[in-house]
Order: sequence, then C-alpha cells, then structure tokens
Amino acid sequence: QVQLVESGGGLVQPGGSLRLACAASGTDFSFAVMGWHRQAPGKQRELVASISQSGRTNYADSVKGRFTISRDNAKNTVNLEMNSLKVEDTAVYYCNYKYVLDYWGKGTLVTVSS
Repeated sequence: QVQLVESGGGLVQPGGSLRLACAASGTDFSFAVMGWHRQAPGKQRELVASISQSGRTNYADSVKGRFTISRDNAKNTVNLEMNSLKVEDTAVYYCNYKYVLDYWGKGTLVTVSS
C-alpha cells in the first residue's frame, strides 16, 4: 500500500518562499512519476509540477520560473521549492504518485497572504 505524507505548508507573505516535502512508503518509489497538484477553494485540482523516473520535469505555466520540483529516489522523497509566492498560489497542495495507479497524500495547506 502506497502512503504519501506531505509537509511544509503554512502561511507566507507574497514574495516569500516555502518548501514542501512528500515522503513515500510502501513502494519502490523509483518506478513512479511523482507530482504536486493543488486545489484552491472553489476550483478544480490542477497539476503544478511533475518529475519522471529519470528526472524530467514539467511545470504549469503559472509556476514556471518560480517553483522547482526535485526527487531523491534513495530517500523516497519529492520536494517542491516555491519562490516568489503569489496570493493566487494559495491552495491545498497534494503529492501524487503515478505508477499503474494514482495515489494521493492528504494534502498540506499553503496560504499566501499579507
């Protein structure tokens, strides 16, 4: 059973930075495409960034140049470095594991507000 646990969310001012982390257990992490998605109030969940088994990354246009996704296959972790945060980045951020099936963490709240 794949388990994903996110951490690192919180309250930050516009222009600030946060680093999210996702720890995976119960699986061979290296086979999966890992991703971060987010869901803002009243909106659909959307892909923020993903990283393939080989390290190829993909970003939503809205976060390109500001967010960086990375993975450590030895530690079964995937991180999301978020810089120059905007109010519109406020959302619950979910870690996603994709290999045959999709698995999701419970999410971590990021609030960008002055």
